[in-house]
Amino acid sequence: MLNFNVEKKTETNLFDKVKKWDLLIIGGGPAGLNAGLYAKRKGLAIGVIAKEIGGQLHNTTIVDNYLGFNMIEGEALSNTFFDHINQLEIPVLSGTNVRSLEHLNPDFRVETENGKILIAKTILVATGGEPRKLNIPGEAKLANKGVTYCATCDAPFFKDKHVIVAGGGNSAVEGVLDLVPWASKITIVHRSEFRADEILLKKLETIDKLTIHLQTKILAVLGEDKVSGVQILDKKTNKKHIIEADGLLIEIGTVPNSYLIKDLVKTNEQNEVIVDKNQMTSIPGLYAAGDITEQPFKQIIIATAEGAKAALAINLYLNQNYKGE
Repeated sequence: MLNFNVEKKTETNLFDKVKKWDLLIIGGGPAGLNAGLYAKRKGLAIGVIAKEIGGQLHNTTIVDNYLGFNMIEGEALSNTFFDHINQLEIPVLSGTNVRSLEHLNPDFRVETENGKILIAKTILVATGGEPRKLNIPGEAKLANKGVTYCATCDAPFFKDKHVIVAGGGNSAVEGVLDLVPWASKITIVHRSEFRADEILLKKLETIDKLTIHLQTKILAVLGEDKVSGVQILDKKTNKKHIIEADGLLIEIGTVPNSYLIKDLVKTNEQNEVIVDKNQMTSIPGLYAAGDITEQPFKQIIIATAEGAKAALAINLYLNQNYKGE
């Protein structure tokens, strides 16, 4: 039995000394950490590699939709997860990314940016994703100060406020529908025409407090300590205007952090990793969970659940289907 310890010295020793891991988890967000918890409880020799513990939780001001926690800061929720991992003495190699991942069939070779070479029977990639950004002035400064990328997460915070929604696909329209019970006014701004499904667009016709600007580009987010509006360009008239508002919901898709395995496994057009019902990719022994996968609902609780499911499936794979020594 390996004596895991999360003290930095022991972390280094373990990542230098273990010849072959049962499971290496790449990613320190909710999916990766919960996978570590479940795998450890199954008695597997596991390690977690992450540049930063917490993932996108550190970009979330308040979480109000994770069962058991009411209005908790994203960083505080991340710390709660990590404290649990520490109590189980799961080794974590933090502060470094994985440079390369090679399939040795059946095992895997991992090389980190700080030069460690690790061998594992299975791999779980849980490197998450990033909301696609407009990359306009004011966006980064006002993130979590009225600029949000998740209606499901933040719609209640816009009660009785005017919210601008950027985007014209399904996620943008669904974001509008999420805002309807809360916002006093909603404005859609999209640079071209709608790409959303007709059944969703029909629902927009019933919303009295909705204004739509198509063929319109958002040039900048305005405000000092919080969002006060946006500057737009009407592409039909080539004139600039300002729309005053209390918030900006940007729903233009997610960029998965699948760079490590997108050339190894099957992905969709957005480079999201395709997995089966047990989170296994197209390569046996290589799993993925959380926002890196093609599942459409990018939520903390779903990523956490996928991490647990992956760990349980990995334990079953090692017991029944692993062909190595």
